[in-house]
Amino acid sequence: MKPDMFKQPVSIFVGLGFPAEVRSVMDAYRHLVEWPASLRDAAHSVALKTCKAALRGEIEAETARALFAAFAEKHDLLALENNVIAASRL
Repeated sequence: MKPDMFKQPVSIFVGLGFPAEVRSVMDAYRHLVEWPASLRDAAHSVALKTCKAALRGEIEAETARALFAAFAEKHDLLALENNVIAASRL
């Protein structure tokens, strides 16, 4: 496994609400770079800086994952996993 890969992907909504899995620090970094400048905030800044540090090997990929997931949650981007949705219907 590459050092920038997440142990567990972060499922987010992209585009018109389609789910996508962010599997690595580089994936998270790409999403953060593409985030509209007008919507960038402190959570975005922290997540982006953390991803850059993880890509340089200064911190663990899982630290970047946690902060990217926090950013995604703050901006209502987290997609529920299918098993969570299925369990909630029971």
